[in-house]
Amino acid sequence: MLKKGSKLYSILTGTCPRCQEESMYKDKNPFNLLNIYKMNEKCSHCGLHYKIEPSFFYGAMYVSYALGVAFSVAAFIISYVFIGSELKTAFFAIIATLVVFMPIIMRLSRNIWINFFISYKKDWRNDTSA
Repeated sequence: MLKKGSKLYSILTGTCPRCQEESMYKDKNPFNLLNIYKMNEKCSHCGLHYKIEPSFFYGAMYVSYALGVAFSVAAFIISYVFIGSELKTAFFAIIATLVVFMPIIMRLSRNIWINFFISYKKDWRNDTSA
């Protein structure tokens, strides 16, 4: 399944992209909306600062848009094509899907964005470039 050391592992679990030992978020539950954006400053294991530069995660908005489109298309296909609902009902299915999955889309987009720039290092303890 998901192996530690892969980008997909870090993206889906929300762990540090470098060591994959600790969650980047203070609260692992994305549906706790009061803490959805609260992240640790740095990883307590490898010391990686998650905000590489000020406003680093603004780039995640582009990833969020793409994920939102993907979720919308999936909701439309399931509702309209497979279930056979009317177009209006399919539209409401898209809206409901985006509302329900918004916290997951937000977290996934941040996870994907940071994984564009940071790679897993098995021997991060010996890395002098950090």
